[in-house]
Amino acid sequence: MASYYVTTPIYYVNDAPHIGHAYTTITADAIARWKRLCGDDVMFLTGTDEHGLKVQRAASEHDCAPIEWADRTVVRFQEAWQQLDIANDDFIRTTELRHHRSVQQLLQACYDNGDITLQTYEGLYCVSCEAYYTDDELDDGNCRIHRRPAEHVTEENYFFSLSRYEKPLLDWYEAHPDFVVPATKRNEALGFIRGGLQDFSISRTSLDWGIPLPWDRKHVTYVWFDALTNYITAAGYASDDTQFDHRWPGVHLIGKDILRFHCVYWPAMLMSGGVLPPRRVHVHGFLLVGGEKMAKSALNQIAPGDLVDDFGSDGVRHHFLHDQPFGPDGDFSYEAMVARYNADLANNLGNLMSRVATVVARKCNGIGPAPRPDSPLASAVTQCYGEAAEAWERLAPSDALDATWRIIRETNSMLEAAEPWKAEPGPEVDAVLGDALEALRIVAVLASVATPRGCQEVWRRIGMEGSVADQRLPEAANWGGYPGGQPVETGKPLYPRLR
Repeated sequence: MASYYVTTPIYYVNDAPHIGHAYTTITADAIARWKRLCGDDVMFLTGTDEHGLKVQRAASEHDCAPIEWADRTVVRFQEAWQQLDIANDDFIRTTELRHHRSVQQLLQACYDNGDITLQTYEGLYCVSCEAYYTDDELDDGNCRIHRRPAEHVTEENYFFSLSRYEKPLLDWYEAHPDFVVPATKRNEALGFIRGGLQDFSISRTSLDWGIPLPWDRKHVTYVWFDALTNYITAAGYASDDTQFDHRWPGVHLIGKDILRFHCVYWPAMLMSGGVLPPRRVHVHGFLLVGGEKMAKSALNQIAPGDLVDDFGSDGVRHHFLHDQPFGPDGDFSYEAMVARYNADLANNLGNLMSRVATVVARKCNGIGPAPRPDSPLASAVTQCYGEAAEAWERLAPSDALDATWRIIRETNSMLEAAEPWKAEPGPEVDAVLGDALEALRIVAVLASVATPRGCQEVWRRIGMEGSVADQRLPEAANWGGYPGGQPVETGKPLYPRLR
């Protein structure tokens, strides 16, 4: 059984979850669900980043210890992911003991390899990014991402010798042309490497909220050695070698603002520590609101729970997967969300389920007929499944759902042409309704990665047993799987239309 390990970035506990976080997490969840349907041994990781100056300052502002602040705020992310039906296999917190051990083992390996040295640093530091910047990387002294002044810092730090890894990184990129996707982001990372790599600070002495360096406990490790190492911690590094060999390397989903750290720093750190770089890094753009990136300072954050209240978890998930192509920047619009919900969920999938169940109740005494082996829908379904599977493999959820919803449209067109609701009960009506039920069965499997609640309900209403998530592809997409003779249930609208 193939292993597939997919991760989101870990999110800062002192931030509130917003739809930008949800966008990445929903996509990773859908990919994980698809891989499970394909029979892979999947591990899906998300979590929270709980160390560093931002967290220490936030705790001080709220008159509590940093761990108390982390314990209080981490639940916001855990609750948000529950609201969105995120089926992660692990949730890592960087304050966990397993993570401390992993970070210290990687640090020690890099130190033993001669890649960590003590230096005095003087320069500009963005607390929100937890990153050092040169004057050229700032706008009038302000961070370009957070629009806040960088702070002048002078202190003794340990540095990681990133400059030693220019050629190894270029060699790795050449040998692994799909290491970073899309190609535009790969070229951006390569441009950064070819521009000359500077050693970077990995420790601080001015704060104590972090993981101490194993050889010098006056220093706590700088954010990237702490945060990035979470990916290998959860895979079993420093705790279970057999598990780690099975899980790693993994696939990362990240936003473009952390490309440098994941596509340059992280593989170099792993090379230094004797660990393979990730299998792939998928980089996506920002989810913008009114043309701007979400930030506390901009007051434009939207909580996922607010959208779940209006659209349900399926509506939120489907919008971010179908309306927002994964890769470029996307612009969030409440009106576009309503339009997508009504078009895809209420008018197409929901209406098809309601129509078929109603006609089966009237013409077939509520018992679903079997599909025709030679149905005109069969070839269309085969083609759509092939396109959907190919799109999921290249991490293009929008294209995959286009193909899946084409099955729904083809089925609705067949029903409109045959008009079984006007015909007398008999073999011709049974044939058309059996085909429609089979299409619903296949759609329930394929769309379950995006809309798990509604698809499970479709599965149940057409008389199928168990969980749709337990089906396995490609067999579950083969035409002819609906057995017939099953009770088909009518009910309230699957997705009530929004006004």
